[in-house]
Amino acid sequence: MQMNRETLRAAYRQMRTIRTFEENVDRAFSNGEIPGFVHLYSGQEAIAVGVCQHLDDRDYIGSTHRGHGHCIAKGCDVEGMMLEIFGKADGLCGGKGGSMHIADLDRGMLGANAIVGGSPPLAVGAALTAKTLGTDRIAVSFTGDGGSNQGTMFEAMNMAVVLKLPVVFVVENNGYGEATGVEYAVGTKDIAARAAGFGMPAMTVDGLDYFAVHAAMEEAVARARSGAGPTFILARCVRHHGHYCGDPQTYRSKQELEKVRAESDPLMAFRRRVTEAALLDAAELDAIDAEIDAAIVAAVTAARAAAEPAPAALLSDVYVSY
Repeated sequence: MQMNRETLRAAYRQMRTIRTFEENVDRAFSNGEIPGFVHLYSGQEAIAVGVCQHLDDRDYIGSTHRGHGHCIAKGCDVEGMMLEIFGKADGLCGGKGGSMHIADLDRGMLGANAIVGGSPPLAVGAALTAKTLGTDRIAVSFTGDGGSNQGTMFEAMNMAVVLKLPVVFVVENNGYGEATGVEYAVGTKDIAARAAGFGMPAMTVDGLDYFAVHAAMEEAVARARSGAGPTFILARCVRHHGHYCGDPQTYRSKQELEKVRAESDPLMAFRRRVTEAALLDAAELDAIDAEIDAAIVAAVTAARAAAEPAPAALLSDVYVSY
């Protein structure tokens, strides 16, 4: 796959931003600074970036409870995200959405979603809108392996095929639905084959490999924009943390966790590939790391100092009048 240096730098910058953002959120949550629950995306960065690099603000994505990475890859403002996660008034959703419901409609980000399997129907709705209006816009739903068992997922895939909608279903199989292994919870051992049974192309890729995800999404996007209908992409990956911040992870051995972080890091894999091929050099990547470290620290500092929502805000945005 031929990519220019600008595209590669942008990909690494986004992946590094997600990783550094999540590391800082993890620390702040552990210090008791963030309300609610937090689910970290570390280890899955290549999927969000490989998918969203093919989209622009007019395309839509629906996310999961583990949505920070999708937000960042879709172009959401990082400081606004941090303010939102800290529950501050100037957050992307006025401090009311928090980690699991963060959204930015101006960027086509329909929201993180605490409903397991909640994003496929939303993406199908957005895709139906695009087709009805005759635009070339597409929609993408992100779902986990646990969510792939939900009836909402099956109904959405069937409707997308029947109506030939411009939608891409991305399932991130990180091996666990909360604490339950995919080998136990999913009847078929081939989630992509199950999706293919609905009548759409279905691909399985290495979700640790940005280039593999990018190539699969390129094909899916071309199909969707041309009017040929939906595609399913299963990305195999691992998560570097528990289901949520504070998860004791008694269902994973210490050896597994050590191996995951040492051998299954999409950022390190990307660095090795581009430096060995002389596409980018290590010093350039290190400079990006330093720049992002400073930006995320600044975002955390701003979030700590920002104002809380006014009590009266509790009564606003509760209902929408059409």
